[in-house]
Amino acid sequence: MASRFRGESLHKVDLKGRVSIPAHFRRVIESCDPGWQENLSPELVIVYGDPRKKYLECYTIEAIEKVDRKIDKMPRGSKQRKALERIFNGQSVPTSIDDTGRLVLSAKLKEKAGIRQEAYFIAAGDTFQIWSPETYKFDQEQSEAWLDTLPPDFDPLSFLDSKEKNQ
Repeated sequence: MASRFRGESLHKVDLKGRVSIPAHFRRVIESCDPGWQENLSPELVIVYGDPRKKYLECYTIEAIEKVDRKIDKMPRGSKQRKALERIFNGQSVPTSIDDTGRLVLSAKLKEKAGIRQEAYFIAAGDTFQIWSPETYKFDQEQSEAWLDTLPPDFDPLSFLDSKEKNQ
């Protein structure tokens, strides 16, 4: 089964905060949840703690466990470990998908991401993000403006060959 998220999708959010997860995202969540079986609710973790991010980052169980293992290897008491523990453990919500393929976004989560009547899902490899459509559009416009500064024949795949970070 697939272990990476791909694609994007816009979904309505009801008054109780329920939103349908794209079907192809659900398949990835299921395949990356070691405890999932047919007729059980697949689990995931929503991370909302990084104040610089204006969206919700959703991790499969396998992806969040990989992050947890890396945090565990850091020196106890270090500022970096404390910050990561706060974000990935304290400011996250373990949740599951209901039997109709929906996720419940609490008022706190909706407020954090500015989500009201619609939620925009965008794949990010081993995670996916949930944005308000307006915020995502603004972020996408900024990304496109940056890409427009590159030569017309520039191949974005060349970033994969780059030895320099943070280009």
